[in-house]
Amino acid sequence: MNNGRLLSLGTGRLRTVAAILISEVNQVITVGRMIDLAWDADPPARARGVVHNHVHRLRRLLVGQAEIATRGQGYVLLADPCAVDVNRFRYLVSGAHEAEPRTAVAKLRQALGLWRGEALADVPGERVRRALGVGLTQARVAALQELGAKLLLLGRYGELITELTAWLAEHPLHEELTALLMRALQASGRQAEALDHYHRTRRHLKDQLGIDPGPALRETYLAVLGGEPAGAPQFAGRTSAGPGPRPASGPGPGPGPRPRSGPADSYGPGHPSAPPPAVAQLPPRIADFCGRVRETVALDQQLDRLPRPDCVVLAGAGGTGKTTLAVHWAHSHKDEFPDGQLFADLRGFERPPMRPATVLAMFLRALGEPEARIPEPLAERSALYRSLLAGRRMLVVLDNAGAAEQARPLLPATPGCLAVVTSRRRLSGLVVRDGAALLTMGPFAAEDALELLGNALGRSRVAADRDAARALVERCDRLPLALRIAAARLMAHPDWSLGHWTAKLADERCRLQELSAHDADLAVETSLHLSYRALSSGAARLFRLLGLHPGPDVDAPTAAALAGRDPERTHRHLAELCDAHLVEEQAQGSYLRTDLVRIYAEQRVAVEETPTERDLARQRLRDHTARYGPGWC
Repeated sequence: MNNGRLLSLGTGRLRTVAAILISEVNQVITVGRMIDLAWDADPPARARGVVHNHVHRLRRLLVGQAEIATRGQGYVLLADPCAVDVNRFRYLVSGAHEAEPRTAVAKLRQALGLWRGEALADVPGERVRRALGVGLTQARVAALQELGAKLLLLGRYGELITELTAWLAEHPLHEELTALLMRALQASGRQAEALDHYHRTRRHLKDQLGIDPGPALRETYLAVLGGEPAGAPQFAGRTSAGPGPRPASGPGPGPGPRPRSGPADSYGPGHPSAPPPAVAQLPPRIADFCGRVRETVALDQQLDRLPRPDCVVLAGAGGTGKTTLAVHWAHSHKDEFPDGQLFADLRGFERPPMRPATVLAMFLRALGEPEARIPEPLAERSALYRSLLAGRRMLVVLDNAGAAEQARPLLPATPGCLAVVTSRRRLSGLVVRDGAALLTMGPFAAEDALELLGNALGRSRVAADRDAARALVERCDRLPLALRIAAARLMAHPDWSLGHWTAKLADERCRLQELSAHDADLAVETSLHLSYRALSSGAARLFRLLGLHPGPDVDAPTAAALAGRDPERTHRHLAELCDAHLVEEQAQGSYLRTDLVRIYAEQRVAVEETPTERDLARQRLRDHTARYGPGWC
């Protein structure tokens, strides 16, 4: 509102910038922090300018009502704090803490009456809602808990039952508020309804989160069951907006035995009831991560599907940055998985690959399982692993899987866990049989490739010869691995210009050799070779012979002519090449190769096929072209 006039901020990022400034009125907020909050994925290069433009628009909208001042590297919204609802809410709640019960109830009702739905519900951007909204929601629940305790103390059970029944109808997983409702129902002589609410909540927790009620709610259940006098349940200061991650606590009261009491660590190491220690196995992430906005958003969306068990497959050609993205995203969201993060390089395209049983043994030891208790059979190890993850919220990153069968025994089966699997193949078995989401990664967009080059070399060096930089990223096929190798070579030779290095890569005969960091693990050719040698013999032969085709794309009949095979078999081999991301099927039925893949295929056919075989394949291609015309090629 501006002097009684409703302001329209639209639904875009302007609304987000306004929310950030208003949430911390009279506090300086740096532009860097505003950028971090306003973009869910890595912000674009122009983000600082976007923020400045939005602040300028807000200044015009708020004339006469508030002032946005520049302070150092940031901005501050100067206004009466009580003009902001969240500050009025906090002021009233703070006053209720010291007031006598009846006055406290009035203040708390006034504070809670300021709410209109969920915090920041109409503000776009998941990151800003998490950063600013979660604390507000927790404060709202805490105020509702305090109101409930005061009403219970005053004996105003009917009011409390009405308040909590309406809230829990929309938020059925709040254990603290469920306990308050049970006490109010018990005090009103409605013991059966109180017990029914407990069992209903217990079913919700089990069905949606795979966990059992916490100790305080279980104790309330036992008190109501035993007819103890009504009193406000104690939650040791918990003010969460819902049941947060915690160790699985057994079946709880009701049907089945009552859970053990006492601290979990009294069970002793290796006890099946002892919670596994939090693990943090993620490798370091790179400091200059950039791009991959689409993929990052898609990964973020998987969090919205939790707490059900989930799996995402990041598939793409070698060198597209699958591991980099997975590790960067995992670090950015590790707070969402407070019970730990597991990581394993499955080496699916190396010889020998990691066996699932070996990885399971590593994971089980990391989860605190003694060596003597780790069974030998793969199925038993997998079952024990999933049992240890039950009721927990963990992230499992399985890097470089060679096949679905290698990753499947390592997938969690408990709600709240997420597995991110990277592979050069699509791993259709995990998608079809296990319901995994498939996210395919290709080369960088041109601007993202230039940003990566600028991050590595320095923006001034790239800006000094923008045309050469654009040519360089194209000769690297906009492949992150190739770009980083090229940048490393340039950093090692500061006297080289971008134009000089780009000219060296123009010679296709030595391009793959130049794109090597003189390390077997950091060469584009090595990366391509790992994918190539994993092909079946028929698909590998077709891949080689495609090196004789002069263009970047080829259709299935032309490929069949080159290979001298029937169309059905050729289609199977082309599908295998697509699965390995060595060719990409286009909408019009042709198959596209990047330049680096084409150059590698030319090298393989020159080395592995005899001159006679090459001549025969070329003749088959000429005959096919003469019969159907050059359009087929």
